[in-house]
Amino acid sequence: MKILVSNDDGYLSPGLACLADAARELAEVMVVAPDRERSGASNSLTLTRPLRAREAEPGVYAVDGTPTDCVHLGLTGLTAQRADVVLSGINIGANLGDDILYSGTVAAATEGRYLGYPAVAFSMASFAPRHWDTAARVVTHVVRRLEDHNLPGNTLLNVNIPDIPWSEVRGMRATRMGRRHPSEKVIRETDPRGHPIYWIGQAGAEEDAGEGTDFHAVASGWVSVTPINLDLTRHGVLESTEAWLGDVG
Repeated sequence: MKILVSNDDGYLSPGLACLADAARELAEVMVVAPDRERSGASNSLTLTRPLRAREAEPGVYAVDGTPTDCVHLGLTGLTAQRADVVLSGINIGANLGDDILYSGTVAAATEGRYLGYPAVAFSMASFAPRHWDTAARVVTHVVRRLEDHNLPGNTLLNVNIPDIPWSEVRGMRATRMGRRHPSEKVIRETDPRGHPIYWIGQAGAEEDAGEGTDFHAVASGWVSVTPINLDLTRHGVLESTEAWLGDVG
């Protein structure tokens, strides 16, 4: 097996190092990651300029683009090396509920799945992680299970890991996405020349975080594994939408 590893925190992130090291215990690994932090980049592709990639060390490429750019390059011709699986992360900070709409970590896995490869996004539920050994064991377990259990088409996995010792992890649970309240308002400030500048506000607090959600699982000491469907169509309302559209003639 050959694994492509990427992230959104940049190629120097300790989370990326942990993921790559864990993957190397199982397979040949190539790392293609942003040359700087690109958190919140979502599924953006760079289309208005060329991309530059440099081999920072053997088998590790730093790209001046988004996480999606990195996976796209890694799978479509950056090198002659092929991949069987795409792994993204390990993100510093959780990607729970609505976070996946903005997450570059999940976007990297999404691009791998769009291009036809099994893909998993991993995140640590802490902005100052300590228990990387726990994360490494989760990666090893999930990837080994993937070898024997194929993901359904158009499906990727979003894995969130509590930052606790392995001995305290209660297990792994398949979960659904929770939901947050709307984000905080933007913060308006003034730059040194008197011009207004704006910071995007913090993510909202949990709104739907009950039993069965990714929020609840991680808070209770479980590893949350959420299957994500790439088909965003709301199939259940196709017929009613057709009805209210009516006849344009």
